[in-house]
Amino acid sequence: MPPIRTSRNRKPPPEGFDDIEDTLLEFANKMKDAENAPHEGKRKNESTWAIFQISHQRSRYIYDLYYDKEAINKDLYNWLLKNGYGDANLIAKWKKQGYEKLCCLRCIQAKENNFNATCICRVPKARLGKEQVVECVSCGCRGCASGD
Repeated sequence: MPPIRTSRNRKPPPEGFDDIEDTLLEFANKMKDAENAPHEGKRKNESTWAIFQISHQRSRYIYDLYYDKEAINKDLYNWLLKNGYGDANLIAKWKKQGYEKLCCLRCIQAKENNFNATCICRVPKARLGKEQVVECVSCGCRGCASGD
């Protein structure tokens, strides 16, 4: 049986968390608003698009801080991922070639899409035509192919 988390055995955030705490609180407030937003008149999948987009933005913020700007240290980065501030699996995909702009993990899972292939948002716009509007059913992405 896993140990029960209480305030006594929860580690305090590492050094540097105070600098990014305000931005993470903004993301948390946006997430609450998206969860409580009315979904009348929307399609079934469309009601979760805002949640996917905010989760993506928060994970991208943490990724950029650690890998691009090098503004946070490894301890803080690991603590943020462990405590659910970022999606570790999505960030792991962003590090691989061809997945730098991936919107969500559902778009690359073959079982989630028609014909056991990747999502339509992963197809480069040059192959589809410039006039065609592409919109992912699962997350609302309009194109996350690295070739765009």
